[in-house]
Amino acid sequence: MEKRVVITGLGVVAPNAVEVSQFESALRDGLSGIEKSAMLEELNFGCQIVGIPKYNPDDLKKIVPKSLLIKLENEAIKYSCLAGTEAWKDAGLKFTSRDSEPDWDSGIVFGVGTLAMDGFISGKLKYVDSGNTRKGGPRVVEQSMNSGAATYINEILGLGNVVTSNSSACATGTEAIIQGYERIKSGKASKMLCGSCESQGKYIWGAFDGMRILCNDSNDNPTNGSRPMSANARGFVPGAGAGALVLEELESALSRNAKIYGEIVGGDVNSGGQRNGGSITAGSSIATIRCIKATLEQSGIDASEIDLISGHLTATIADAKEIENWAIALDRKGDDFPYINAPKSMIGHCIGASGSIEMVGVVLQLYKGFIHPTINIEELHPDILKVINENKVPRKVIEHKLNYVIKASFGFGDVNSCIILKKWNENGR
Repeated sequence: MEKRVVITGLGVVAPNAVEVSQFESALRDGLSGIEKSAMLEELNFGCQIVGIPKYNPDDLKKIVPKSLLIKLENEAIKYSCLAGTEAWKDAGLKFTSRDSEPDWDSGIVFGVGTLAMDGFISGKLKYVDSGNTRKGGPRVVEQSMNSGAATYINEILGLGNVVTSNSSACATGTEAIIQGYERIKSGKASKMLCGSCESQGKYIWGAFDGMRILCNDSNDNPTNGSRPMSANARGFVPGAGAGALVLEELESALSRNAKIYGEIVGGDVNSGGQRNGGSITAGSSIATIRCIKATLEQSGIDASEIDLISGHLTATIADAKEIENWAIALDRKGDDFPYINAPKSMIGHCIGASGSIEMVGVVLQLYKGFIHPTINIEELHPDILKVINENKVPRKVIEHKLNYVIKASFGFGDVNSCIILKKWNENGR
């Protein structure tokens, strides 16, 4: 018999806020975390604006053992440790002491876009090229391997179930949550810490700048740069950070009287196989629609019950096609279309971390009953207006009871991930 899975903890390190309470306020207020980067200006990037989290280094000292912290230089791992431990504490769970058994029923799936392109790692390559590998230090491997973030988090928590990392470009975060959901659902774990991270740095952002898909018209007006669904959108703004959620088997959560933010009722991942119009950098609409429909089928609800879509919506030419795909998959258009918002308008596109950071926002909206605004829209894209009514894209926060919300993330490689969350009722229905 399949287990029911609920969300009992949240943690976030985002460009516009660090810690969940501050993140909720930032979302409600439409606060942008995008700023101009002196480094990118000096390097003559086309896009010179980014979203970088501002955390207190002293907070790391409270959670990361001193022996590890001394050499911890990868920013993505720092973000992950902060977000992961916040979520674990928020769930009312304790860290396993060093002299006790691991928690065999709890595990981690913590995805990454890439850890190896962090500025810390690239700075060590000179030692290899000069024939002085030992000068690179003993921590390079553990901070560049894809499972590095999960490994560092687990050194703090001490969990004994699966501890792993996934990497599926911009779909990574949502996919990580689905993997944890499926493990609990199948009875292989009782609790899973799930999330993802992305670092900052010129090598990560430079690769996208070279593709000419980043916003290059707002270097002197950074907070206006990320404009999803807009007629004048000019590309995405890169960001960094981490998001984390504690997923828990329902009976476990109830037995310890845990706070329940919501229930996951469906989740699906797929690939378009880079066929039917799909490619490494452009997704197949057929696959996107199939992923959404499969998630609906799993959830056992009708498309008409969806109250809010948290879109992938990156402020590129793909936004209009995404709206069209949602309309086809849900068979809802015009005024019948659900509310939809784009968190990337405030935080930019955090690549591998985007799905998990945005999922924290989705859970907060479901739990607290509000819809955050999509900022920077002066005029909706005309192709979007052909599909949905303008009032379905709120520009200011709306206090609104939500029962079902759907979140999707789409990534390079023609990969898709989608989740449906249900508001938790005390009667368990």
